[in-house]
Amino acid sequence: MPQPSADSSPWWRGATIYQIYPRSFADSNGDGIGDLPGITARLDHIARLGADAIWISPFFTSPMVDFGYDVADYRDVDPMFGTLADFDALVARAHGLGLKVTIDLVFAHTSDRHAWFGESRGDKGNARGDWYVWADAKPDGTPPNNWQSVFGGPAWTWDARRCQYYMHQFLKEQPQLNVHNPAVQAELLDVTRFWLERGVDGFRFDALNHAMFDPRLRDNGVARDDGPRTRSFDFQDRARSQDHPGVVDFIERIAGVCAEYGAIFTVAEVGGAKPEPLMKAYTAGEDRLCSAYSFAFLYAEDLTPQRVKAALAKWPGRPDAKGRREGWPSWAFENHDAPRSVSRWAPQGATPPLNETETREAWARVEMAVLVALRGNIFLYQGQELGLEQDEIPFHLLQDPEAIANWPLTLGRDGVRTPMPWQAGAEHGGFTTGTPWLPLSAGNIARGVDAAEADADSLLAHTRALLALRRAHGALRLGAWEGCVARGDLLCVTRRAGDEAVFCAFNLGAGEIALPDRREGEVLFSVNGGTAGSLPAYGGVFLRG
Repeated sequence: MPQPSADSSPWWRGATIYQIYPRSFADSNGDGIGDLPGITARLDHIARLGADAIWISPFFTSPMVDFGYDVADYRDVDPMFGTLADFDALVARAHGLGLKVTIDLVFAHTSDRHAWFGESRGDKGNARGDWYVWADAKPDGTPPNNWQSVFGGPAWTWDARRCQYYMHQFLKEQPQLNVHNPAVQAELLDVTRFWLERGVDGFRFDALNHAMFDPRLRDNGVARDDGPRTRSFDFQDRARSQDHPGVVDFIERIAGVCAEYGAIFTVAEVGGAKPEPLMKAYTAGEDRLCSAYSFAFLYAEDLTPQRVKAALAKWPGRPDAKGRREGWPSWAFENHDAPRSVSRWAPQGATPPLNETETREAWARVEMAVLVALRGNIFLYQGQELGLEQDEIPFHLLQDPEAIANWPLTLGRDGVRTPMPWQAGAEHGGFTTGTPWLPLSAGNIARGVDAAEADADSLLAHTRALLALRRAHGALRLGAWEGCVARGDLLCVTRRAGDEAVFCAFNLGAGEIALPDRREGEVLFSVNGGTAGSLPAYGGVFLRG
């Protein structure tokens, strides 16, 4: 399939997007919680890294039961993060540095503190009475069906004001919006316009496949997969509580609004056991979303050539059966919900002749190189460029409601949400002058930005060089993914756009590997001593042609 040229492609195609979790990025006022002015003051770090855009997790008014994913006002900033004026200043600074700004929108549910829900629960006949999902109890008083919440337990809570149950696919403080309702859709589209008018360049739509459900409220069936079952939610196929086909029509309305403002990037978060069909549907053609955010690596127990090949094979770049253009994939190795990738994937202990520390650092470098080589957009989570590891949070300091509810069966999300270390020698890593909302380990403090800046061989320097390589070569940013070989620990692929080709080879194991055919061509980039003929442990190479 012909690949677009760099000149003809929108800014977001092949972009590197840096995720900011605002509570943990930078605290400007010493209250222990990151904020918008803190982000603004540190944007130069992201610009120097070579990212094209930032994605900021929710900063809207919220009671913070789920740390901002329970929105109480879509059109304002929570005071702990700052003000709308602070947001405007952030956008202006980002644009001045050449960075686009993407924000999270949560359209499947709100907080139970949102004014809409307060009105809806008042009585059945008011103007917003059907803006949420309400249902009568069964004759015996039990919930209307068997649907289960992601966080465990029934997806229904009794409300004495209306004498009905309301639906919530997550926490009970996150009532489900009735996105089937045209009035709700119209209001959510107005929210989208509000932020576009403030200069936003894109949106990540959180839990988008949860936005609609079977209006008849029929029971879910029993799950047929053999995956882990630590929550009641895991026992069901969820075909009727989520994944409704009507979401596609709403997506086309969203895309229509965004089209009014030019090259706006839109990416869907689509979870589930087999998300690819929905991801393809949400992004097919020219009138839907730009991309879908893949979970292929986020919870994977390892990073192998076979896993990479299988994930990329699902996005070949070919039109679907109806001739609609395939959407553009987006990849991440970690985020605010998924454990740090180095902690999941780096070999444990030493792999001679490398000691334990050298092994971990070598792995972090080759892992980053694999991410940069992928066809699609790539997302970096704050601190990934420093090689931050998963922090261990003791039970008495846990903040994450999922971790607290399911302890110790689920890892929880706090360990990946600990503060960003800016100064290796400072208390709390220079994140705050107060007490941070989550503790940061000594090991991660030692990986502070200032220490990485002073080390020419740091992962930070390596990441900057890799992102510069990706920007400089259209084949890496936009090209096809051809001739992928996954054999043992060896991963090889050619990225091609027009007359340019870049051959990429990686060794994801501890033993040296000779490349199948010694390659001719300029070495564009070497990882851990990789050459055109041989890859040492955790080595890699990018070759021209």
